[in-house]
Amino acid sequence: MVSCQKPASYIADFMLHPAVTIRSFAAHDVLAAMDLNNANTPELNELDEAEVVRLAGLSVSALVAEVTGDDGRTRFAGFCWVLGPGMPYASLNYGWFSRQYSEFVYLDRIAVHADFRRFGIGRGFYDALVEQFTNSHPVLLCEVNVRPRNETSLKFHHSIGFREVGQQDTDGGTKTVSLLELALNKS
Repeated sequence: MVSCQKPASYIADFMLHPAVTIRSFAAHDVLAAMDLNNANTPELNELDEAEVVRLAGLSVSALVAEVTGDDGRTRFAGFCWVLGPGMPYASLNYGWFSRQYSEFVYLDRIAVHADFRRFGIGRGFYDALVEQFTNSHPVLLCEVNVRPRNETSLKFHHSIGFREVGQQDTDGGTKTVSLLELALNKS
């Protein structure tokens, strides 16, 4: 389990909602991750169960957020997966980053259930990833759609220190992504 209950010094001051726990992805999370992923298209590409299992297995970090309600029930609230270099993954964006960087970690996907947005889960994931990979990898990489424009995600990523390092068209030219980098080495 990842402890993210304290303010994140690297990303920005925030507090994770007290009902949220961030932990490692487990086999019993596959269907919930698939359902949440597929509820977030076109921001995320649709996945089947086998691909969820494969991608989670390739990940150097796979995290889940859970929220415990007033009734004591725990609900799946989000997930993220991070890949390192040299993985057998045919993503256009992962390929672009692999050609530009020899050492990196790549946030392939992050999704937060609509009921739990504004609980600090996205920042909690990033805080955990920054803590995990600072000084072991130089950069955390990801992409965000600029066509169709995902303004909320772009603002979020820029607010925590990501900078654009390129753009590329995907999905046969129907989408354009902003390719983003967050430096991880402490000065």
